Amino acid sequence: MTGEAALSRRFVSEALQNPHNAALLERLPFLGLPDVWLVAGCLFQTVWNLQTGLAPTANIKDYDVFYFDASDLSDDAEQAVQTRVTALFSDLPIAVEAKNQARVHLWYERWFGYPYAPLQSARNGIERFLVPCTCVGLQPGPEGSDKPPTLYAPYGLDELYAGLLRPNPACPHLPLFEAKAASYRERWPWLAIEAGGLPV
Repeated sequence: MTGEAALSRRFVSEALQNPHNAALLERLPFLGLPDVWLVAGCLFQTVWNLQTGLAPTANIKDYDVFYFDASDLSDDAEQAVQTRVTALFSDLPIAVEAKNQARVHLWYERWFGYPYAPLQSARNGIERFLVPCTCVGLQPGPEGSDKPPTLYAPYGLDELYAGLLRPNPACPHLPLFEAKAASYRERWPWLAIEAGGLPV
């Protein structure tokens, strides 16, 4: 097994040590959403918790679900999905947020102050997180199979395990990066921040 494959297996195994991640991935197929993924903080922060000796669920503010449905870009349609998601996971003591990646460009600039080109898939959305090492997603294995979740980590996992935070050229919004990185390091002080190539 190559080093990259071994690291991928380790990541999936560690992400699933968070019981909420495991429950989300088990139930996501019931929603019938197109191109659906469990993404971002709930995954990489579980790994950082384990590296820090914390409980897998510590310091995780919410759990994010991405899907891609270009057939209806309305806010009402996304809210209807959110209502279903909230109901499906109502027994879990967590907040789960579902976002249709087909419509991010419609609201991103209004919320964050930067233009945002339309996405073509949920994976495309994962690629644009502010910090490259946090660009990770897990997709449930085929229904009724014992296959592990599919991992998407477009920039690899080395920087995630090294705790290296740097701006993502695919989403070069430096003030947003700096705020995000500072929030991460407040919770996991061993993380290293490189803004503009310089350690912070």
